[in-house]
Amino acid sequence: MQKTRVLLILSGLMILAAVLMAFPGSLGRVPNAVAAADSNSHGFDLADLDTTCNACQDFFQYANGGWIKRNPIPPEYASWGRFNEVQNHNQEILRVILEAAAEDKSAAAGSLEQKIGDFYSACMNMEQIDAAGIGPIQPQLDRIAAISTLAQLEDEVAHLHSQGARVLFFFSSAQDDKNSRQMIAVANQGGLGLPDRDYYTKDDARSKQLREQYVQHITKMMELAGDDPAQASSEAATVMSIETQLALASKTRVERRDPQSNYHKMDAAQLRMLTPDFAWETYLREIGFPNIHGVNVGQPEFFQALDKQLKATPIADWKIYLRWHLLRTFAPALSSNFVEENFDFYGRTLTGAKELQPRWKRCVISTDRELGQALGQKYVQKAFPPEAKTRAHEMVENLVSALHSDIQTLPWMSDPTRKQALAKLAAMNLKIGYPDKWRDYSAYRVARDSYVANLERGNTFEFHRQLAKIDKPVDRGEWDMSPPTVNAYYDPNMNEIVFPAGILQPPFFDAMADDALNYGGIGAVIGHEMTHGFDDQGAQYDAQGNLHNWWTAEDLKNFKERTACIEKQFDSFVVADDLHENGKLVLGESIADLGGLTLAHMAFDHTLAGKPEPPKIDGFTPEQRFFLSFARIWATTARPEFERMSVTVDPHPLPRFRANGALMNMPAFAQAFDCKPGDPMMKPAGQVCKIW
Repeated sequence: MQKTRVLLILSGLMILAAVLMAFPGSLGRVPNAVAAADSNSHGFDLADLDTTCNACQDFFQYANGGWIKRNPIPPEYASWGRFNEVQNHNQEILRVILEAAAEDKSAAAGSLEQKIGDFYSACMNMEQIDAAGIGPIQPQLDRIAAISTLAQLEDEVAHLHSQGARVLFFFSSAQDDKNSRQMIAVANQGGLGLPDRDYYTKDDARSKQLREQYVQHITKMMELAGDDPAQASSEAATVMSIETQLALASKTRVERRDPQSNYHKMDAAQLRMLTPDFAWETYLREIGFPNIHGVNVGQPEFFQALDKQLKATPIADWKIYLRWHLLRTFAPALSSNFVEENFDFYGRTLTGAKELQPRWKRCVISTDRELGQALGQKYVQKAFPPEAKTRAHEMVENLVSALHSDIQTLPWMSDPTRKQALAKLAAMNLKIGYPDKWRDYSAYRVARDSYVANLERGNTFEFHRQLAKIDKPVDRGEWDMSPPTVNAYYDPNMNEIVFPAGILQPPFFDAMADDALNYGGIGAVIGHEMTHGFDDQGAQYDAQGNLHNWWTAEDLKNFKERTACIEKQFDSFVVADDLHENGKLVLGESIADLGGLTLAHMAFDHTLAGKPEPPKIDGFTPEQRFFLSFARIWATTARPEFERMSVTVDPHPLPRFRANGALMNMPAFAQAFDCKPGDPMMKPAGQVCKIW
């Protein structure tokens, strides 16, 4: 991940927003929204089930087979599931808001209505965009063409960073892992055009083919930019050579999951020693923040290798590399020929999507990305009633009580560690729906004249907004997701769980539905995010959000033995052929899935205590409906290309494994559906994984 403060995102198919937003034309699974208006909005449709499948053989198929059969993947998607249904519902709401704002040309200059209306209007104006061609980024191309020295090259890297192009490395702000009250500058590895360093290093046939297709794609893009075929082909080979060296110096995603080994706070003198040929003082001056006191360099070995590469690679080659990344960054906002070619590789080739999403959807996503809290204010007025927030708060309180009770009774944890775990839980903050204080966009100028110009100004605004936090106290009221987002996260430095309004909808949450469905849906989501505070990464942070060991040696040993059980389980899941899930990569999310389901079940049981057994609904007991509700939120199908990409870059397991993997470790599930020893959904007693 690109931040020291890791956001542990709910959906495995949602994390690709972070990956694919680096390639905006690929339009993979992006966080955003279920059609809340169907006739079964307060329950579930029996037609979603596949009763030809035994629940104890494959519960994911049993709970979702009917839905999957009736919901083929639309051509513009790489995968399709419940999250996408909600996403579409939210996007329709946002579309109405944005079209009204775009039509209102009398909105006061600088108002939220003017900004979101003008941004959306400029994005939708394809006649203007096609007429402009590559023109909007020509001044930037001219800057790159004028580079003749290493110093000028480094200046341009700083400029491109401010424009949203993540060349060479990633630079921003984050909370200091060792002092969570303060913000610090962070520098992490980066600079690649493919989704992960493994795409450059693996020797299997599929990886080699993708590298060839990537080179072909660069060649075509350079031709669109005006180069002749021979020159474009040579330039593509140059880019591939440079990026391969960057990839070889990069840590794997598994290695980057260890916060301790990715914390190296350095002052100016240490930075000079680390990279004698890269002038950090010049870089910091160029980005407008010359007085930064220290930088957490996540991967020092990468920067040492980059420093050598900067000097060894000719300036002419670096100019080609910068030019390519400028094109790649803005291709989705340029004329149709650039958009189509960008999608052909990042969409069709990498994810298997067949068609571009409609222009209006792409413009809704772009507006939400650039002006999410401006647009979000309008969204919550239409889609998030106060009673939904109240009910969600009540459920969170019940989940907190369940985890508190669980920690108090864990047989493998000693009292000193237990005391610290309870203190961390007590300090955990909750955010629901939307921020108490909205983001100020007054410094971000938006106009109808140019979509690219709006993106450039927006990227610069956000880059400097993030850097302005460095060496200052943390703003604990800030949100990292916009209100319409269909997702949730736990932030280990903040020690907080955050639930945007966008996810508090059916099938995750319905204020009119029975407890079984809500606890199996949003209850498991809430428990998932709470458990992230105690997964293999979150457990390394204390109640104040500092990277600090609060475990006794024996308890930590017990904890790691239990997490190893989950790692082994997910290593065994076969995606296709000889491709398996990577247990180490998905460990944190799999711990959270199991913990979240366990806590939600405990909280649901508590709602039944002392009451008469509720009647069956549609032939299912409350227990069965709870587990059906959990499984159905993961109803998803995906194209093979997308699944292969997910297994490489995504710390979340594929949805079918998220559903079945957690349920296999739940004796209450086996009891509810009368599973017998030997059934695939019932693990032998000695192999059941249990942590929280």
